[in-house]
Amino acid sequence: MIAIVDYGVGNIFSLYSSFRHIGADARLSSDPGEIRRADKIVLPGVGAFGDAAQKLRDSGLADVVSEEAEKGKPLLGICLGMQLLFEKSFEYGEHKGLGLIPGRVVSMEPVVPEGYKVPHIGWNALHFPKDRPKSPIFRNIREGDFVYFVHTYYGTDCGESVIATTEYGPELTAAVAAGSVYGLQFHPEKSGETGMKILKAFCDMEG
Repeated sequence: MIAIVDYGVGNIFSLYSSFRHIGADARLSSDPGEIRRADKIVLPGVGAFGDAAQKLRDSGLADVVSEEAEKGKPLLGICLGMQLLFEKSFEYGEHKGLGLIPGRVVSMEPVVPEGYKVPHIGWNALHFPKDRPKSPIFRNIREGDFVYFVHTYYGTDCGESVIATTEYGPELTAAVAAGSVYGLQFHPEKSGETGMKILKAFCDMEG
């Protein structure tokens, strides 16, 4: 069973529907016991980092997610859920993340060229590091496949954790991984067949 963490941030029904579409046993849950019993965990999120981080902590689920990830249970953060995996964010101040992925979350406005719209909204190609094997979460897709982004902030200083980038002026972090923890800046549930292939690869991982 895959537990999609429901902590009151964003519309997560489309993500739930996507997992059901590919035949996964997915459940929306705010129950710590059910999340601990799950084979895999998905951390979604939209909105502002600080508010989401506070809601996750107030719900008591931040510790549950971190503890299960540290045991080696596969964890997938999506969009803001990915950003929450980092050590800290500088969105409207400085806010502490879960610290499961090294790095910081910062605004893309200072780094994208003049004329590029921020937030970055739309379809962009994924590029994989050429100096190491492709991450297993991308085993079903190809270099240059397109996925759908909606974001103003991005992960940086994440080094070897970067498993995919996308070009929006400069190369920006599109996905990260550390052990069994994965993060996608884009929305797989809005990325058509490519997104479904990525979710299927996550479902097929051994816990």
